Amino acid sequence: METLSIFDRKWKLCSFTSLIICFNIILLRLTNLQNLHDAFLTLALTPNNYLTSENLELLKPSTYNEKGKCNLFEGRWVYKPMGNPLYRSSKCPFLSDQVSCRRNGRPDFEYEKWSWEANDCRIPRFDAIDMLERLRGKRVILVGDSLNRNQWESLVCLLYSAIPSSRAHVNFREGSYKVFKAKDYNISVEFYWSPFLVQLHSNKETTTRVLRVDKLDGSSRQWQGADIMVFNTGHWWVHRGKFKAWDVLQYNRKLMDDTKIEPAFEIAMKTWANWVDKNVNSTRTTVFFRSISPEHKGENWCFNETKPIKDESSYVPVFPKPLVETVERTVTGMKTQIRYLNITKLSQYRIDAHPTVYTTRKDKQLIESKLKTPEVTADCSHWCLPGLPDTWNRLLYASMILEGSETSTNYLHEVFW
Repeated sequence: METLSIFDRKWKLCSFTSLIICFNIILLRLTNLQNLHDAFLTLALTPNNYLTSENLELLKPSTYNEKGKCNLFEGRWVYKPMGNPLYRSSKCPFLSDQVSCRRNGRPDFEYEKWSWEANDCRIPRFDAIDMLERLRGKRVILVGDSLNRNQWESLVCLLYSAIPSSRAHVNFREGSYKVFKAKDYNISVEFYWSPFLVQLHSNKETTTRVLRVDKLDGSSRQWQGADIMVFNTGHWWVHRGKFKAWDVLQYNRKLMDDTKIEPAFEIAMKTWANWVDKNVNSTRTTVFFRSISPEHKGENWCFNETKPIKDESSYVPVFPKPLVETVERTVTGMKTQIRYLNITKLSQYRIDAHPTVYTTRKDKQLIESKLKTPEVTADCSHWCLPGLPDTWNRLLYASMILEGSETSTNYLHEVFW
């Protein structure tokens, strides 16, 4: 009888203890739901879901802004001396000479060791295999100027590094159209050269170059049907002198005053926006617009710079603010939801990441012959690869995963359940 009483007391104690543990677990889940979400997401984005000591460190609680969302584009650059790029330029045979800084003799590689960290949350690492799976059976297009070509080369190198070279097809010889295909995933990643997004037409009789701001570029016929679209424009609108690409501006068959570019640019952006609203099925296609890629010229000359700018206030913008505001006003006022890749501010710090003289012009390296005139030859517009555009694509990847809580929840569901 005594034995039974002891057993009964132990059973009651065990039941009570179990009840307390269950209560604490429920309380923990309620108070740390967001932290658990972050932890699982981090694991989900880790190749093969291996739980390493580094990943355990990432499981610590992260904070979000007051709206409960992560702003990927506000943060800081963190130097990681042991960091390595996700691909080697030598293993990316189609990488253009213009941005292959190592191949062109750049002696320092510290610009490859800076990682962008957001203030409000942790940005997932770029996982090429996961990206390939997400893009399986899809068509991706990047449309715009040479800065979008810079991003295309980066994205293709990131994906190419994760598959056997025999299972990839790359056509990069043409200037106006480039394509990468991952055969086993049935993926196409294409670049269309269209620096204005609207039509630049040359009159054969007069050789006059006409920029028609009310008519979209002819390549737009090929844009249709893509699953992911990434657009940009801006730089070519402000070119002057020998770099100016048009002779006259035209709207509704009438010539426009090209001394003030802002009205023409706004019409062109509306032309693009109307095409997207009319031709893009937002239930199938995701549209991104990448913000202006900053230059480092004039007071912020990039030559011989090896470290990022620490104080943002010391950066003097080269690109006209009204054009930036026009882009932002346009993309936020459209019927179609546009995801704005706002890489301008984070890129402003990276004065160290340009090719400068470690580039080619007309198929000739600049480093040997023109070091005496860096103020004329240094490329402070484009970016070395591997380099900054890899971060743009990391943010593109993160945006695909983290945009809205529903997206994140679905991703957790598909990985863990």
